Amino acid sequence: MELFNPNSNIDFMRWRKVSLGVSALLMIVSVAIIFVRGLDYGLDFTGGANVEVTYENAIDVADVRAALTEGGFDKAVVQTYGGTNDFAIRIVADEQATSTTEEASVVANDKIAVKVLEALHAKRPDAKVVNSEFVGAQVGDELRSDGLVAVIFVIAGISIYLWIRFEWRFAVSAVASEIHDTLITVAAFALTGREFDLPALAAVLSVVGYSINDKIVVFDRVREIFRSSRKGDSADILNRSVNSTLSRTIMTGVTTALAVGTLYFLGGPALENFGLIMLIGIFIGIASSIFFANPVLLLLGVSKQDLMPVTRNDPELERRP
Repeated sequence: MELFNPNSNIDFMRWRKVSLGVSALLMIVSVAIIFVRGLDYGLDFTGGANVEVTYENAIDVADVRAALTEGGFDKAVVQTYGGTNDFAIRIVADEQATSTTEEASVVANDKIAVKVLEALHAKRPDAKVVNSEFVGAQVGDELRSDGLVAVIFVIAGISIYLWIRFEWRFAVSAVASEIHDTLITVAAFALTGREFDLPALAAVLSVVGYSINDKIVVFDRVREIFRSSRKGDSADILNRSVNSTLSRTIMTGVTTALAVGTLYFLGGPALENFGLIMLIGIFIGIASSIFFANPVLLLLGVSKQDLMPVTRNDPELERRP
């Protein structure tokens, strides 16, 4: 099934200066949004209370959330565990409670547990607190730094792989594309005002992996056409590569968006952030595969000589697959 004729000749490279300019502007704006507005970190990163409750009779998780919202905990995260009677409730504590001594944190946690129980009793008197604990802000800081390190290691590993498999220009293009896609995705999420939690971080890492997968498909086609063509300049080869993979790029993106879209629309509060970031990242990844990655390759001066088959006379070429 082809949405577009693989032999079409849409001149994407003709717009490379405009597309690279727009991409550079979006990256600058994204950095400004992230550093000025910042992310609204959730309990996983800021610290707060984790309250485990149980009911004598089964209750729907939506009813538990509704009771907490009416009780003033509109940002509480509710998850079931063990069965339909048991719930884990995560609530962000105020800044003072997360930044003072451990004793003060314990007192703040006890107060939150009492207020949670009061809110639940207003709807169902059979609710009971089983356990409550406080997650300190220091743990949240460690998670934030570990998450940043994870993203950096993923991008670095991808660049090394592409350098070995293709050529250094492809590695540089891939890293630039990953930074482009990640920055814009995170900035777009920041504008929504939603809490950035562990599922959101997992979604960012997933976007990095998804985006590079599509770039590798296009890069493979670039290498294939370069090696099989006797004529044609670099811009023409890159145009043909994008055109021949255009249907695959869009169809893969749309079908993946349909899958993760269900997490956003039907997955509930626990999965909404993951689904939303994936949706944003998928469409940004599609755009960057068409309008960003290959123009960067052309800007770096990729040519047929860089991708010639291995020869025994050239150790550098012999090293490449």
